[in-house]
Amino acid sequence: MRESRAFTLTELLVVIAIIALLMSILMPTLQRVRKQARAVVCQSNLKQWGTIWALYCDDNHGMFPKRGARTGRWIDVLFDYYYKDEKFRVCPMATKIAFPQFPPGAETTTEIRGDAFTSWGKVGQNNGRPAGTYGSYGVNGWVYQAAEDPLYGKPAKFFWNTPNVQGAAQIPLFLDCWFWCGWPDNTDTPPRTENPADWWTGDDNAMNRFCINRHQQAINGVYLDYHVGRIWLKALWRQRWSQRFDVNYPQPNWATQAPWMASFKEDR
Repeated sequence: MRESRAFTLTELLVVIAIIALLMSILMPTLQRVRKQARAVVCQSNLKQWGTIWALYCDDNHGMFPKRGARTGRWIDVLFDYYYKDEKFRVCPMATKIAFPQFPPGAETTTEIRGDAFTSWGKVGQNNGRPAGTYGSYGVNGWVYQAAEDPLYGKPAKFFWNTPNVQGAAQIPLFLDCWFWCGWPDNTDTPPRTENPADWWTGDDNAMNRFCINRHQQAINGVYLDYHVGRIWLKALWRQRWSQRFDVNYPQPNWATQAPWMASFKEDR
């Protein structure tokens, strides 16, 4: 009878070492595939948001909400369209919520704001907004109808007002964002680092609200024609955010203004 031969300790260690080597080779690939899968889910979420915006505009005579300094926020006027389904409110890369304690909810911008991997919210009860609202997407504020002139210092004539405009496929509507809105201008500077403590929190220089490294040097967004696409961070300065946005304006000096983005892809 032939006796079976057991593995020696050395042979077992060699096998373990080979498995460990293979895992070290495969893990980056698996992580990349996982991130890509989450990006696909994010784009699916934004397609649903595109449908919501289309439904709202259809119900509002083809117009976007009329935005005042304290009225017309999308989180208010679209509430009945989105409140029943929480899953598509957030990108799967940003499932953590900045202020999850509700009630009472957050009251200040600092408490509410998210980051690349954190959703903004939850909003408190005493600020005239839907209590408990949260999400990881924000609107391009220039799409609104301006109820005041200027609105937050921005002339009403540069707002889009409606999705039925020429070049709608180049105009961002709703995107990955660390806040619920932003009014980018071509003169805006990028965040100097990826640290939220270095981000500008005011309504000026608002491009930084969308310039977050959520999807491997990019974010996702839905445009005024309701198509969804991937937008490289450097290409944010080549989108038609408003009627005054100059897409040919010199881009930021990445090496000095945002070294963390210097090596990023530059596709338009």
